[in-house]
Parts: sequence; structure tokens; C-alpha cells
Amino acid sequence: MLLRSVSLRSGQFPREGYPFAVPAVRALAEQPLAFTAPVTFLVGENGSGKSTLLEAIACAAGSITVGAQSLDRDPTLAAARELAGELRLAWSARKRRGFFLRAEDFFGYVKYLEQLDWENRAAVAAVWSGNLGEPEVPDAESREWRGGDGLDHQSHGEAFLDLFAARIHGDGCYILDEPEAPLSPTRQIGLLALLMDATDRGAQFIIATHSPILMAFPGAAILRLDERGYTPAAWDEIEHVTLTRHFLNDPESFLRHLRPAGE
Repeated sequence: MLLRSVSLRSGQFPREGYPFAVPAVRALAEQPLAFTAPVTFLVGENGSGKSTLLEAIACAAGSITVGAQSLDRDPTLAAARELAGELRLAWSARKRRGFFLRAEDFFGYVKYLEQLDWENRAAVAAVWSGNLGEPEVPDAESREWRGGDGLDHQSHGEAFLDLFAARIHGDGCYILDEPEAPLSPTRQIGLLALLMDATDRGAQFIIATHSPILMAFPGAAILRLDERGYTPAAWDEIEHVTLTRHFLNDPESFLRHLRPAGE
């Protein structure tokens, strides 16, 4: 593994309250979080600390972020940066490749790239035309302007997978928060294929997810986060997996309990 473990610098947290009171975070005071497989999944209910832990690891690692703002400037990551200052990351090797991605940041990132693209092309067109005051630029919707179809001209799932295909390479550490969010089940399987190819080339992934499909990655380490902290779990022991299986096998047994009494 590129990233081997995460532990506390001092052996104890400096204060109480968020984010230090999150059980999965407090568990670091008892035992380092070890990464033993090319793909590690953090799973658990909302509020279990998956994103908190993942964001802090990304900040401590100094990851490149796929978002509209960098890790050191994003105001939503203030708590993660505070926690990151208390973490020690042990590496077998540090690589420049890799990035941190939260699914909700993706389209902010696309808009950011489009804005940069417009400004850069406008500046070039101004030089070409010799008119720095009012540059003449190509039509914003033309294929020449975009170099083909831009990410914002695709469906959410298509754009998301295209980003992964273009940016995921071997020999890097990729930290992903709920990457399944914009993906259909079919495209989640497509993402699995991308992960398999990348791990074959030396990539490491740390992923927070609710997706039983992604959790089925062969040989992945699954850590279940709850009020006890984090514990290893098998795929078919995860509540998300068993609940989804039971629902698909007999949806009516669930739905009849959701209807108001008397209907």
C-alpha cells in the first residue's frame, strides 16, 4: 500500500467536540487505522464519521482536490483541517498522482474548468485579433471552442466516469467520498472496472460509500464505522448489502409497513 496507516501524533486528542468526538475518529486514540488492501471501503450510516475521517486524511495527505476550491481554502473543510493537524500518516511511498473527490463537488469542479477555459481562450483570441479591449472569441457552444463535447454536455454519470477514466492512473492514492452518488447501477459496475484496472497498475483507493455494488470489489478491505469506532467486516455482513438483498427479494414485505394504517 502507498498509504499504510493513519494514527494520532500525540496519542490523544487536544479537545472534545466535533470532529474529535466522532466515534470513528476517537478510535484512532486506541489503534491506528491500517490499510491492508489496494481498495479500502469505509461504510456505515449517515453520521458515522466516514466523510469526516476521509476529509481529514485527504487534508493531512495534501491531496489534490477535484473541486472548485483547494483543500486549504474550502470553508466546508475547516474541521477536517483541524483534525488533519493531529494525524500522522505512514507511507510506503509518496506519489504525486492521486486526488480527493467528494461527489457533491464534481459539478462545481466542471463549472470551474469551464470558466478557466473561457478566460484562457478569450485571452488567446484577444492576442490573435490584436484587440485586447474587446476580444473576438469563437462561439461558446462550438466544438472548436470545446475541443469536442465538454463534460457539461454529458449526463451526470457519463461526465463522472469520463473524469475518472481521464484522471485515474496507476501508482497514486485516490480518496473518494461516495463516488456512486451520480451513477446508475450499470455505471457503478463501469466504475468497478476502472478501479480494477487502476489497482492492477499500482493505484490505491480509500472510499466512503453506501453502494453494495462498489463494496463487492474483489479483495477489498471493508471497515464498518459505528458508535464503537471501526471494525473489519465481510461484504455479506454489511447492513447495506443485506437490506438491499432482502428488499429486492420481497419489496412488498417492506412497502406494506410504510403505508399509513387503514390503506
